[in-house]
Amino acid sequence: MLLAGLNLLDQGLTVFDGELRLVAWNSAFLRLLDFPERLAYVGAPFDSFIRYNAERGEYGAGDVDRQVAERVDAARSFRAHYTERERPGGQVIAVRGEPLPHSGFITLYTDITAQRRYEKLAQEQNAELEKRVRERTRELQEINRQLVAADAANQEIAAALRRSEERLGLITDRVPALIGYFDKEQVYRYANQGYADWFGRSKDNIVGHSIREVTGERIYREILPSIERAIAGQQVTYQYAMENRDGRSVHARSMLVPEFDCGGAVLGCFVLSVDISELKRAQAALVQAQKMEAVGQLAGGLAHDFNNLLTVVLGNLAALRERNEPGSAEFLDPALKAARRGAELIRRLLTFSRQQPLAPRPVDIAELVEDTVMLLTRSLPENIRIATRSELPLLFARTDAHQLENALLNLAFNARDAMPRGGELRIETAPLTVSEELRVEYDVAPGSYVQISVSDSGSGMDAATAARAFEPFFTTKRFGSGSGLGLSMVYGFAKQSRGSARLQSAPGAGTTVRLLLPRCQAAAAAPERAGEA
Repeated sequence: MLLAGLNLLDQGLTVFDGELRLVAWNSAFLRLLDFPERLAYVGAPFDSFIRYNAERGEYGAGDVDRQVAERVDAARSFRAHYTERERPGGQVIAVRGEPLPHSGFITLYTDITAQRRYEKLAQEQNAELEKRVRERTRELQEINRQLVAADAANQEIAAALRRSEERLGLITDRVPALIGYFDKEQVYRYANQGYADWFGRSKDNIVGHSIREVTGERIYREILPSIERAIAGQQVTYQYAMENRDGRSVHARSMLVPEFDCGGAVLGCFVLSVDISELKRAQAALVQAQKMEAVGQLAGGLAHDFNNLLTVVLGNLAALRERNEPGSAEFLDPALKAARRGAELIRRLLTFSRQQPLAPRPVDIAELVEDTVMLLTRSLPENIRIATRSELPLLFARTDAHQLENALLNLAFNARDAMPRGGELRIETAPLTVSEELRVEYDVAPGSYVQISVSDSGSGMDAATAARAFEPFFTTKRFGSGSGLGLSMVYGFAKQSRGSARLQSAPGAGTTVRLLLPRCQAAAAAPERAGEA
């Protein structure tokens, strides 16, 4: 990247080390001095370029070996110098060399042919002006204008390097990557704008600060082994996750590339990082979808077979009951009740596996939530407060009202179990527009949705438990207290409704489940609501 930036310069540039070996150069150097590309490579000797020039007569007539020796000896003195050389063909090259702190030197080559041509023209015009000043004032004004133009050209040449440096800095700040550099003491010496934005700091608040200060203690401990290997001279790649300023989890893949001095010692490390948050979210969504699809297929197959068995059982129990034999009701009624509960469980399993058809219609979400809360008020303990909030008085979604009510009841009873000592259950509804950029995060197609959030103030879940919460038959309740199908059926209902279900939880911070359902307009719902009345 640095070489690409140097190649943007109009001036030629070379850097030779203390052994007069080529360390860096740009394409303008080869172009201005008409050198073949084969001469330029890292470690190329200084005298190879001098000899090439001497042999083609760049220094005039004379002994080639003597010309080479004189110039190599002068270069070994590592003194600042400035020369101008006219090449065959009339091209004038300004050569300015400056010694480097640890031996070696950097040299700039500038084509000043035009500048010298303007200077020579100015001299000729000034001479002519002295003879004709009294007679031709108009000519004097024209010459002055030309001198001003020549001065502007000189200023433009002087500003060229400054513009090139600014351009290089602008390029690194606009590159869609996080670029930084830290020394062997783990102190940042450079950071581009993307790197500073990633950590929510300014560039000045990164340069001069240690890695521990910038990343924070937790991330520093996580990446320290990789940093130590890089400082030991090994190129390292690693990944890490963190929370950004908005509280969202973001992921990065970083590469550390050591920088060595001429003796092989590590001076520091270049950092190149890429934001892979969207990739991680897409991978997680794909894994969850594949897992739910596989379990759904299994559940569907088992449910169909079991449903056939229950049909036989229910039919025979009903036939026995019709005989009305004395004392049989005492045994048949509980058996029929248990069989019907089994049939209801099968129906829910088929819904989860998306083999039970839904009956979607426009539903007034606020009204449905209100009806559900009335049911919950009589079902939940008195030490649990129920609060509702809706951003809009009328908010319609196209869904199966019965299944949505079951989903909300499921979530409410889960919240009850998470608050054995009481607490608050909140049900909130709001419109939500999912853009193309957010489709992976929300796991739905772009469009307009209704978001229903069910939150509790209970014990919450750790990350491992939350990651498996939607899996069928997964439960943390004691044996016999739950089937582990509640949340999985909520998830299956949401996906079958062309929406999604997401869960957010942390130990001691409660749990929130957010359902997204496709939104529809109130006008579309009005005829159905009138028909229901």
